[in-house]
Amino acid sequence: VQLQASGGGLVQAGGSLKLSCAASGRTFGNYVMGWFRQAPGKEREFVSTVSRNGGSTRYGDSVKGRFTIARDNARNTVYLQMKSLKPEDTAVYYCAAAQIRSVGDTVVLAASYDYWGQGTQVTVSS
Repeated sequence: VQLQASGGGLVQAGGSLKLSCAASGRTFGNYVMGWFRQAPGKEREFVSTVSRNGGSTRYGDSVKGRFTIARDNARNTVYLQMKSLKPEDTAVYYCAAAQIRSVGDTVVLAASYDYWGQGTQVTVSS
């Protein structure tokens, strides 16, 4: 599967952005989807994950209550709605797909993902 992330940009602190990740292929519903981010000089950080049917979600502690993940299997797309953005949210955001999982599974570890998108830059100014 190929993943194409979009929606990044420059936003002021307190603002919102919505990222999208479009997947190729006809088996999107077979993949757990996730979002990760990486800031300059830092390790890749887990942001959020959603199960194959969208029924289960998980979030990193730093984004809980501010970010919301959702997927539309009919459109082969996963979204990340980001609100109350902070300068420390500045990073390149990557979407990823993990295959061969049970319907309700979510995946937190980056190493467990099989496919990665190219990333989209999010910059939050103070």
